[in-house]
Amino acid sequence: MRAVFVDANDTLAAVTEKLLRPENLPVAINRDPGIKPDDLPRLLDGAEIAIVDHTAVPTAIAAKCAGLKHVVFLGTGARSYMNPEELAERGITVHTIKGYGDTAVAECAIALMWASAKSFGEMDRGMRAGNWLRRDAMQLTGKTLGLIGFGGIAAEAARMALGCGMKVIAWNRTPKAHPGVEFVPIERLLAESHVVSLHLLLNDDTKNFLSRERIGMMRPGTILINTARGALVDEAAMLDALRSGHLAHAGLDVFTVEPLPAEHPLTTLPNVTLSAHSAFRTPEASDNLIGAALDHCRRIIATGR
Repeated sequence: MRAVFVDANDTLAAVTEKLLRPENLPVAINRDPGIKPDDLPRLLDGAEIAIVDHTAVPTAIAAKCAGLKHVVFLGTGARSYMNPEELAERGITVHTIKGYGDTAVAECAIALMWASAKSFGEMDRGMRAGNWLRRDAMQLTGKTLGLIGFGGIAAEAARMALGCGMKVIAWNRTPKAHPGVEFVPIERLLAESHVVSLHLLLNDDTKNFLSRERIGMMRPGTILINTARGALVDEAAMLDALRSGHLAHAGLDVFTVEPLPAEHPLTTLPNVTLSAHSAFRTPEASDNLIGAALDHCRRIIATGR
């Protein structure tokens, strides 16, 4: 049984090679991260395990991959790239990886919150263009951070925000408790939060969770942070709210379409801070991620599942 890392960028390829050296697992590394789904049957060439970072795996293409039985997806958002239920019907199991970058992603969410509150991006762009652009800021100490969804990343974000002197409230689809965090109904969270940060998994129930109606329920002047998935938000409604000022600012690491197309409306608004889906990109998170992926491979090879 062997595995192929089908779309390794330079960083993840180097981490994989580093972690493979002691054990020499049967894992081949394709260093071209720009492959297309149609390339998968050739790249896998009978391999039973595909390690996938960001390449779509349509069910019809997977059916052409002779021998493929397992997809190890590098992260939790596999549904953005494939249909696990359809693949399961064809005998292909999708494995996801949780917790590898909780601290890294939470740090990005908090960094986007601070950058948004202080308009650093807008002032930086203005000064580089030769303008002495000054903006009033939101003082975050004493303000309320509302976390929508409460897993490992949100727990880390709560720890950091509490340390900054913020009040933290949260809503989760199932009951939770966490020191220093008050869990409240979603309507109250939207109405009371000065900053709203999304931490939900994307599925059929959470797509467009932050709908036009829910955006309308948010406190005027709220900052919106999204390091989870772009499709959790009604993008058109978010754009309207940013243009009107109902949303003071958005700090976004994820988007409905990635890479973000040139001249996308989000790139034209001054009250948006953009990050290229890079919240998880730290050496520590990369080591955790690839280590977990190789653990999946070891288990599959040893047990067949």
